[in-house]
Amino acid sequence: MPRKIKHHDYEDVYDDSYDYDEEYDYDYDDNEESAECHDMPKSGLSEGQIKIWRCLCCTYDNPEHISVCGICRTARKASFEESQETASETTDMPKADRSDGKTKIWRCLSCTYDNPEHVSACGMCSTIRSASLEESQASASGTAAMSNPASTTTKASLDITAKVEAEIVEDNAKSSKEPAPSSLIKADKHEKRENGVLREDKSSSNGLVSEELQKLSFSTGYNFHNSNKVLKNAVPLEEYKAEPWMLHEQSEEGKNLLHLAIVGHVDAGKSTLTGRLLHLMGRVSQKEMHKYQREAKQKGKESFAYAWVLDESPEERERGVTMTVAVAHFDTVKFHVVLLDSPGHKDFVPNLIVGASQADAAVLVVDASTGAFEAGMDGQGTGGQTKEHAQLIRSFGVEQLIIAINKMDVVDYSKERFDFIKSQLGLFLRRCGFKESSLMWIPMSVIENQNLVTSTSDGRLMSWYTGPHFLESIDLFKPPTRDISRPLRLPISEVIQSRTLGQVAASGKLDAGAIKVGTKLLVMPAGEGAIVKAIEQDGNELNVAKAGDSVDIGLQGIDSSILMTGGVLCHPDFPVPVARRIELKVAVLDIKKPILFGAEVELHAHHSKEAAKIVQILAILDPKTGLVRKKAPRLLTANQSALIEVLPHRGICIEEYCNYKPLGRVTLRATGKTIAVGIVTRIIEQQ
Repeated sequence: MPRKIKHHDYEDVYDDSYDYDEEYDYDYDDNEESAECHDMPKSGLSEGQIKIWRCLCCTYDNPEHISVCGICRTARKASFEESQETASETTDMPKADRSDGKTKIWRCLSCTYDNPEHVSACGMCSTIRSASLEESQASASGTAAMSNPASTTTKASLDITAKVEAEIVEDNAKSSKEPAPSSLIKADKHEKRENGVLREDKSSSNGLVSEELQKLSFSTGYNFHNSNKVLKNAVPLEEYKAEPWMLHEQSEEGKNLLHLAIVGHVDAGKSTLTGRLLHLMGRVSQKEMHKYQREAKQKGKESFAYAWVLDESPEERERGVTMTVAVAHFDTVKFHVVLLDSPGHKDFVPNLIVGASQADAAVLVVDASTGAFEAGMDGQGTGGQTKEHAQLIRSFGVEQLIIAINKMDVVDYSKERFDFIKSQLGLFLRRCGFKESSLMWIPMSVIENQNLVTSTSDGRLMSWYTGPHFLESIDLFKPPTRDISRPLRLPISEVIQSRTLGQVAASGKLDAGAIKVGTKLLVMPAGEGAIVKAIEQDGNELNVAKAGDSVDIGLQGIDSSILMTGGVLCHPDFPVPVARRIELKVAVLDIKKPILFGAEVELHAHHSKEAAKIVQILAILDPKTGLVRKKAPRLLTANQSALIEVLPHRGICIEEYCNYKPLGRVTLRATGKTIAVGIVTRIIEQQ
């Protein structure tokens, strides 16, 4: 996730009452600890063995008694074997379900997953079971109840349940003027939120919540009942009209905001470039720079001094690689630039996707030294990060690109080496969809400060290069267009806290619309309303923020547990859909293994990442015309275009590409590699 490069004086908010060590004694008895351990659920295994289950999202192995993954907090999905074992041990099941030691199953209409008969919600996608025609007729005739006493008891209990639920619906209808589906009202009255997860309210006099809604709220981790109600009452986007203050308010400085992502292969010099640029632009004082240089020299890493301007964590400095997207600001003649320094190591590509998806333009940093450029392009046969980063930023909608060919001093500012890199990389960039007129090639040496913020002074480079330096090339970008006349969309990149914004605040980039202090908005996917209390940009207070602005927003009237990275702040009458099944048009990258039906993937969209499954491959498309070449293929291979259906394990806030382009772009990853990029063509099913 993006992290803010801000320095706060934490001594002002420190309180002596936080020193718990002086007040409490942490000594304990080993016997007490062992007694507590006996309270853990027994797995039924021999001593020394622990039964585990594997998370479907991050593949982390968790102990049997834990119902939520300890790494990614994804709720456990019970396997079919576990469901069968539970069904065989259950004594309250109807006798017909346990005949001959076998368990009847029903197939989910949404994801085709086979579930035990006694389970009323799908264990894979949480879809509520729909009764078949035979079951409905049997229930109506009552013949099954007469032939089986157990079914009579079950029917009687269902009648009581239906009567109580009807009373609940009637009470809620009296207390609320807005009509709502009965299945939604039942849950709203008797559930309360604890740490962002719905729990049953034990204090309620009518403490009856349907089993289906309990399973749904637990499996997702957040409340979908309000979002269902909100989406049902949503107004069509065509009816939206922007308010006058959104269209006529102008910025005080008159500069356009430009989000500039710095990407490239590991060790190409991205962080060194951004650190030195900030120092030369006056954003880092000489005193701070001297401190970084002294600390880097003490660690034996003098060449990393400028990189340490943004790589602040001890782990980043120890490993010598950027791990998260760092955010910084500086001004040029034409733009107010938001700099997004992205990680280059392949292990941290998901962090690059989350942060650099905000980019309006990008800088692709290339190492000119012999062997380094080739490694970024080939990567020992597995595809270097230069290629992958170029494909990713193009999938984010970036069309304008600076290729910064760094470390030219290592090759003596050779024009032949520059031309070789330009010919090899230029061919690949055109295949990715970049136009030659939108590419700018800048030779430079960050360490020697050649061609960075002033024209080069080295005669070897001056003899053949007469173009703009790096800072001038940024001002040659065309200002990005902003979608102010559309309903508000602000994907949450980070949930934050500060003294000025309060304990409930979020940061992100407005993809559409505008907000001001006092604006009412909707937090999705929770479906909860909130009011904008304060707006900040780069530490400065704002009254109005428009599409394209990266801001921090303080909210009131909502609990902090409702906010989540990947959620979306939107207009109350025009909420963002929470999709459960989507149709994608994807371009398969240069992969080694084919993509098969049923493959498990990571679905990345704006700042959201969800585990998902490819449930159907609809067609292979012609990459130039978009026409169907082959229907229902068995698999997808490298460099193909296709139409597929994807089923996220949880609902995801997403838009069709034709409605909101930034929220309609997706990336598919598997086994630590990006396998496809694409757009959302249709939302098949909403939560």
